Amino acid sequence: MSNILVIGAGRSATALIGYVLTQAKKHNWNVTVCDNNLELAQQKVAGHSNGRAAWLDVMKVNDRRDLIGRADVVVSLLPAFLHIEVAHDCIRLKKHLITASYVSKEMYQLGDDAAERDLIFMGEMGLDPGIDHMSAMQKIDEIKEKGGKLTAFRSYTGGLIAPECNDNPWNYKFTWNPRNVVLAGQGTAQYREDGKLKYIPYNRLFADAVPIEIDGVAGEYEAYANRDSLLYRVTYGLKGIPTLLRGTIRNRGYCEAWNALVKIGLTDGSYPILHSHKLTYHALMEAYVGSEHKGNTVKERIADLLGIDVKSDIMHKLEWLGLFSKKKINLQNATPALILENLLLDKWKLQPEDKDMILMQHQFEYELDGKKRLLTSTLVMRGAGSHDTAMARLVGLPMGIFVKLVLEGRITQKGVNIPVMKEVYEPVLEELKEFGVEFTEKDELVGG
Repeated sequence: MSNILVIGAGRSATALIGYVLTQAKKHNWNVTVCDNNLELAQQKVAGHSNGRAAWLDVMKVNDRRDLIGRADVVVSLLPAFLHIEVAHDCIRLKKHLITASYVSKEMYQLGDDAAERDLIFMGEMGLDPGIDHMSAMQKIDEIKEKGGKLTAFRSYTGGLIAPECNDNPWNYKFTWNPRNVVLAGQGTAQYREDGKLKYIPYNRLFADAVPIEIDGVAGEYEAYANRDSLLYRVTYGLKGIPTLLRGTIRNRGYCEAWNALVKIGLTDGSYPILHSHKLTYHALMEAYVGSEHKGNTVKERIADLLGIDVKSDIMHKLEWLGLFSKKKINLQNATPALILENLLLDKWKLQPEDKDMILMQHQFEYELDGKKRLLTSTLVMRGAGSHDTAMARLVGLPMGIFVKLVLEGRITQKGVNIPVMKEVYEPVLEELKEFGVEFTEKDELVGG
């Protein structure tokens, strides 16, 4: 009898746990779901005959290793920086490991050890990264197989609120890890455009967002460059491609307003605000403006700092967040980023009836038979409510399907990998169609 261990029972685990429990019933597998909130783990298992819940403080090494030692496949839904601790245990105890997070350098360094032990370590097996890799590689391989030459590849993904549920001026709510949203884009984005390297530092990233069109979806959208797109040139088999860009989708207007928060300094997580629990949000904002900024009020001086009109849409968004209110922060010695996150947790909370929406679009420019073509592949998925989000489905289902493939012996690639191999993407994408995950495609000539 095979044993599956799921570490973490948060929102993104819901669809994964539901899937593996269903498969466990069919295949006579056992599923253990552990979390530092035992009640949450119990809710996710819901009394299933093939499942059990367990309490785990992941920093208690012996407890962690005891649970991992009983498993055949481990799925880690921990914060990304903790995956490496689980990975070392999986190497030591000879267990397969699956995560949805970006694969770190430290994780890649375990590749030889994993391969020598015949272990499968699969990272980036969620939505973005995950489904984006698989759906992109499927089309890249198809284009190459019919003799096409790729000249540009752009890929955009966004976890948004469905248009009919937009009820705030930001047109955004949390559908995934709030901390990752607040810290998004920090570092320097890197990509290629028309054969030239492009770098966008964090202080310019959101100001450089570009509009994009999503056919068949209400609303206007924009995208900003995502991390280091250049990492995927070799992985995607696109080493010499002139244009390669991965980006994140937001509703139009979000990026310029978020850029205001960056310019003020509210996304900085590197230092604490001393005695922040005694401050009001108004006092915090006042602390960010000097005598050189013109205006009779803090709001006017912030507008001057940003170089915008005090009655602008951006200032309306900042005021709606409560940044100029006399309400106390009530977080002791918190960083600006933590203060902002705590404020947004209330303002951007997903209500029970709210539906989220995932947008993903790939754009492939290629040459075939002497003609230039553009293939656009688009995925739109809406959630059913805060209890069943599209984000949770699209993060969890690929991991669940991959667990099944591993236990069925259908995966031959050992070591540390991401899901760009045909033996992975073909069965996973095919089964995802059963859950409504299908791309619509448009392939057209460019320039007549």
